[in-house]
Amino acid sequence: MTVPALTFSDDQAQAYDSVAELLRSAGVNLDDQLLMPPRGTDASVLAVTGKAGSGKTMLLAELYKALQEAGVEVVSGDYESRKRKDKRTLAILAPTNKAASVLRLRGVPATTIHRILYTPVYDPEYERIAEWLAGNGERPEIDGLTPEALNRAEVFYAGNKSIPGALAAAGLRGSDFITGWKRREEPLDIGFIDESSMLDDRQFEDLQEIFPTLLLFGDPAQLAPVNQSGTMVFDKLPERRVLTLSRIHRQDADNPILDLAHALSDPDLQFEQFERMIEETAARDERVVWGSRVEVDLMARSPVLVWRNATRIRLINAFRNVHGAPEDSLLEGEPLICDGLELPLKHRKKRLDLEARGLIKGAQVIYLGEGRKRGFSRLHVMGAEDPQVSAASIVKIEKPGEEEPFIPFAASMGATFLHGAAVTIHKAQGSQWDTVQVFAPDLYAAARMGRSEAGQPLWKRLVYVAITRAQERLIWVVRNRLAKPSGALRVDDLRAVPAAPLTLSQPDPEETL
Repeated sequence: MTVPALTFSDDQAQAYDSVAELLRSAGVNLDDQLLMPPRGTDASVLAVTGKAGSGKTMLLAELYKALQEAGVEVVSGDYESRKRKDKRTLAILAPTNKAASVLRLRGVPATTIHRILYTPVYDPEYERIAEWLAGNGERPEIDGLTPEALNRAEVFYAGNKSIPGALAAAGLRGSDFITGWKRREEPLDIGFIDESSMLDDRQFEDLQEIFPTLLLFGDPAQLAPVNQSGTMVFDKLPERRVLTLSRIHRQDADNPILDLAHALSDPDLQFEQFERMIEETAARDERVVWGSRVEVDLMARSPVLVWRNATRIRLINAFRNVHGAPEDSLLEGEPLICDGLELPLKHRKKRLDLEARGLIKGAQVIYLGEGRKRGFSRLHVMGAEDPQVSAASIVKIEKPGEEEPFIPFAASMGATFLHGAAVTIHKAQGSQWDTVQVFAPDLYAAARMGRSEAGQPLWKRLVYVAITRAQERLIWVVRNRLAKPSGALRVDDLRAVPAAPLTLSQPDPEETL
């Protein structure tokens, strides 16, 4: 068959052909750009696997473009126009906001799995604007919205296919046009799932119920979900349903971080040898840094990656100490990690509200200040399409050597948060940052323990995941030292839009860690 003009490697071309055949059997012919009505409801699953740099994301992006050119409608999770039985749709999903934002930065309209499982309910008046923007209705006249405001929405949507973003450009905010969230009842059509190594069996089953045609993209060298006994969902698929990409497609860019990641596949490589490789690479390439201390200025937006929980807690407290954070409150700009929701079953709707806003377990958040009600926080959800939120919060700050965390403030129920200046490598999976600091003493400890996971030394899996979180620069920190901050924490660089309320009831340049 004919593949896109982009030059594919042999393995990518074979994978593209296999996916195209799967889609053709489902009634979507990419060659002829011919769409047939969906055929049946039996789930058909295919996985594309490969290590970092093997071209998974590039293949996903090209398949998205081909489906879009064929007339398949992309379901973004923020708004869905009125359904037609013969319409073919595609949803591109990732387990976390950060993972979805990495795809969006590359021009792929990805959203989170939660935003597809839970769909927004629009105010009927503003639904007319959404239908018009989506090309399914005439330009509306809305009381309180000027023609200029509608023009701004139209221009925004032309460049960024986000209904909430377009409505925000018109001067509206989420609480104006979204009246609630509901669990999806009707199935969709074609689903692409990035970072599928993070899926557990329950999520995989839910996705198969929604998508008759499901394509998984994942990295078999990453860490499996903690409840999966070292296996990933695509490990259980028949061999003919798993396509493996092996060629490294970013070698033209001479990426030293990927070179280090792939060196870990050598079964004879020991930790000490790997550290020498890092030191030698750092001497000739500024994208790899042999760090003698943790750079505290980076920790507010890019957490230090660690293995041991005790290290994480120690780093967090050192971060707060050097910034002079008070014991009984948070500073604006402090990073948090959502640790789940503490809500009784009777508040299921509130849980949907919070999750749909991006406050899901593992979400990275920046604290913007107190909310209007006691226990509420104004938050910026990193990587979310509509990031500004005000929510009832329970913040827990763990202390070294203490079993119970310190709680500076808490609502009676709501979203729970841990501090996010440092996170475990497991929790960092699926996220990427421009610069990543990896705390090497922890990984040395893992190597000394001699543990294995799925037939590979655990330290190698941990190092692989940690260093491939870095998009531009890797800092390999080798000492228990913390740099002094260059200034106060800041929030002025975050997008300044009103926070959508979610109502619920009821001494030295360096310091030793």
